[in-house]
Amino acid sequence: MRARFLGSLVLLATLTATVSDAVRPDDSKQHAKVQLPQPRQLDKGVVWQRDPMTGELRPVTRGPAAMEAEDGKPLPAHQIRVRTEIVQVTCIVATADGTAVPGLRREDFRVFEDGAEQPLAYFDASTQPASVALVIDASPSVLRDSDEMNRAADALVDALAPLDQAAVIGFSAHTYLQLPFSDVREQIRRAVARVNVRELLGDTGGSNIYEAVYLAARELFPERKGRKAIVLLTDGQDSGLGLTLDPASAAPRGQADNRLTFDDVARILASEDIQVFAVSTENRPKVMTPGWLAAHASETLVTPDARKQQIPPYTLYLAELVRRAGGQLYFLREAETMADTFRKIAEKIRAEYTLGFYPAPGPDGASPRAGWHLLRVELVDQAGAQVRHRAAYYVPASP
Repeated sequence: MRARFLGSLVLLATLTATVSDAVRPDDSKQHAKVQLPQPRQLDKGVVWQRDPMTGELRPVTRGPAAMEAEDGKPLPAHQIRVRTEIVQVTCIVATADGTAVPGLRREDFRVFEDGAEQPLAYFDASTQPASVALVIDASPSVLRDSDEMNRAADALVDALAPLDQAAVIGFSAHTYLQLPFSDVREQIRRAVARVNVRELLGDTGGSNIYEAVYLAARELFPERKGRKAIVLLTDGQDSGLGLTLDPASAAPRGQADNRLTFDDVARILASEDIQVFAVSTENRPKVMTPGWLAAHASETLVTPDARKQQIPPYTLYLAELVRRAGGQLYFLREAETMADTFRKIAEKIRAEYTLGFYPAPGPDGASPRAGWHLLRVELVDQAGAQVRHRAAYYVPASP
């Protein structure tokens, strides 16, 4: 497994480096001498606080850089925000074999909120740029080979659109932003190369996968327009949230539970409409076929019955994260090369559709009801095509 993971990091670096180089051949010289920013630890000083009234988690940054309110209490940083004027739903449409389906029109889609069809007020067929955050597992059990990375420099994947941008995050026990969103080839390549597990050997405490995903969503995506995606490369074995096959392990233990939970991660992804493309270095469980995942798209995968189906909890939660946020789960051992896997991901992102509708008014007749709202998208007269999207969107109780 380790060898495959090493190769995956190598080819991931190659993928990201390709985005701008294929589009802006003159920019490489122009930006060759641009220095990378210093890595920034995203979880430094962060304290989790749950609102006792609403149950919503609010990360608070403490320390010298934290802003203070007049009463001396730290102000919440980067609270989850959602624009309720229009709800956007990013969709992946593909055939049964995974081939993206381009060229669809507004009239080919129907969108439902809480079971009621809503008229489409917005439609975009992949014309807006995409923002793709590469979140790379660099826990102490993973070692990379820099020579192998250099040898893979020619394995280019240039399927992303010209204006798409990539950011790079590495994580172990802590989460480090190596590069904010950029379209500069050399910067992206060097940022991926800087995800160096050897420098994190003292970063003990496990592998905080879902905290890294939450911090990536919180730090990078607010206020960004267009299509948004996180590409997560990991074995899925999180050591931070204490997840088990008991569904209760994914949720807060009461309104006063000041800790990050899986539900909080799913909530911020849904609030920002960030799709997740998770690439697992583990084997695909025998029962978890693409057909099985599609059949369970509208219901949680985290049930005690998963034990009977011999699905490891760490793989089950990766699949559940993708189910809730939209996107797709890949298994490295099924692909001939990592380049094949990331080519498919790039093709999916390039062919995404964005639908928009005005949400149903709440009890006050104006703002929508706070909480979760179920989403369903159907295709009209597209036999053999499947659509993937986030399962719900979330309206914060305290905007």
